[in-house]
Amino acid sequence: MSDQYAELDKALERVFDAARAHLAAVKAAEGRVDDDEVWQAYVTLNNTSYAYDEQLLDTFGEVTPWDVESIDPDEADRRFGLGVDGLGGTGTSDPYPQVISVRQRRDYRVPSVAALLRIAEVARREAVPADEDAGSVESVGEAVLELLQAGDGSLASLDVPELEPLDGLLTVSEVAKPLDLEAYDDADGTGPFTPEAGDLLVGRLDEHPFLPDEDEEHDHQH
Repeated sequence: MSDQYAELDKALERVFDAARAHLAAVKAAEGRVDDDEVWQAYVTLNNTSYAYDEQLLDTFGEVTPWDVESIDPDEADRRFGLGVDGLGGTGTSDPYPQVISVRQRRDYRVPSVAALLRIAEVARREAVPADEDAGSVESVGEAVLELLQAGDGSLASLDVPELEPLDGLLTVSEVAKPLDLEAYDDADGTGPFTPEAGDLLVGRLDEHPFLPDEDEEHDHQH
């Protein structure tokens, strides 16, 4: 049993060493996205943690709180590696020279103004401390903005019965420089979306809402 204990101690030390190496790689990367050294250190930390967890289970029937699965380093490099050939090589990173700009417009019809204002006021009250006056929502535009703020800006927060979706549009463009919010006034809703000279429209996706009533009518006709 003492040999098993010794092996378990060694397995734990390997976890410690891997954790230190991973932290060192993260610090060295200084926030770089998809750093190869960080990824390799992550795989090592994951696999040493998995091995220790399995050994602890075999020896004592105990588990760690780490919910990890073993990662095949070779397979991981093939699928997620960062080499210049895209196959897990150890070459330098390959930054794309252009900025990718995704822009979306989606329109809605408001079946009931009163209903929309009510759910927006509920969302506002939930975001304001109980001892503060949330105030009332005065317009449909303010109501929609309130719902977006409650949903952290996600358009999914507008998927409510109080808003009827109409056609929408999404475009993907290659642009020379990223958006500079300070260059536009807060009241300027056009400038940030206006293409500049040299911008390249890659393509657009037309969005058509799914309307259950129309679908049911179509089914009845057949």
